[in-house]
Amino acid sequence: MKVEQKTWTAAEGWRETAPGGAGSEAQLVLLFGATARLGAPSAMRQIREWYPEALLVGCSTAGEICGTAVCDDSLVVTAVRFLRTQVHLAQVPVGSMEESYAAGAALAKALQRPGLTQVLVLSDGLKVNGTELVRGLRANLPDSVGLTGGLAGDGPHFQHTVVCANGVPAAGLIAAVGFCGEQLHVGYGSVGGWDAFGPERRITRSRRNVLYELDGRSALALYKEYLGPHAAGLPASALRFPLALRGDEGRVLVRTVLSIDEREQSMTFAGDMPEGAYARLMKANFDRLIDGAAGAARAGLERLGSFRPELAVLISCVGRKLVLQQRVEEEVECVREVLGTGPVLTGFYSYGEICPSGAVTRCELHNQTMTITAFSES
Repeated sequence: MKVEQKTWTAAEGWRETAPGGAGSEAQLVLLFGATARLGAPSAMRQIREWYPEALLVGCSTAGEICGTAVCDDSLVVTAVRFLRTQVHLAQVPVGSMEESYAAGAALAKALQRPGLTQVLVLSDGLKVNGTELVRGLRANLPDSVGLTGGLAGDGPHFQHTVVCANGVPAAGLIAAVGFCGEQLHVGYGSVGGWDAFGPERRITRSRRNVLYELDGRSALALYKEYLGPHAAGLPASALRFPLALRGDEGRVLVRTVLSIDEREQSMTFAGDMPEGAYARLMKANFDRLIDGAAGAARAGLERLGSFRPELAVLISCVGRKLVLQQRVEEEVECVREVLGTGPVLTGFYSYGEICPSGAVTRCELHNQTMTITAFSES
């Protein structure tokens, strides 16, 4: 595997940030950037000129990761030339969250090929129910196939996200890359680092990813009570106070708010909020957030075994970035310390992360985690 990286910023224009020899024979180019940068025709023409045969796949972000730097309003281009692995692209448009499961199923079926070992999915961040998307993918992929990815971002604005699937970046699109080959090795991990506080409350009224009532009370009103002065900044301020979701089986997932509806007194989340589950507020613990990123990297290395990573895709939640602020690069630096100087690091800050986590062997949608997918070829 050969990996090279270029970055565009307003201050410096294009520059090579990781020379690696992928060149014009690259089969896959990952694009992570601010919406305006990703959609600039001149940028896409330049990238296509550099990599004429590659699949161009990426999404808009809430911040771009390039090496150990975290940038805004930039475009990070990571080109990969595999030596013994084939890549395939599937894409599905979605018009509403109700189509999420069917979209996941269609993507999985389109990618089915002998030797499929890993799927990386990048989805619109506002029109998709991530839980249903993952469920549709998982139900139609063999158990032996790994699944990771994330939901596109739009900074702290929650207005417009786009996905690139070898064409003009567009809203309402999901792209999935299938990796085929016995000599491709993939490690992944996903860890949070938030502290729960306050009482657990039972979800007494919800519809898929829309939450109406907790303990028979308006969920939005109750949430505003806890947020106090922060409530004026909803939905963006909710990223600082996610909910811990506990089901009957005891597993805990983290959920953050995508939007609120004052008239319905409801809150829409990136993933399902099932009735009967329990929700509890969470708050940031700076050191645990940074340790969580290192934990995700260690989990990825453990899955790789004796193989050393050559490329690592980091997908972290926008909520972590807003909380960490000037310390945000510390979580990326921790990943570098664990993975070593060998792999090229790329990625983005997202509206949701897709990965198995800890003792959970099946893939789930997460919020507020650092998710890492590390690739190596033998």
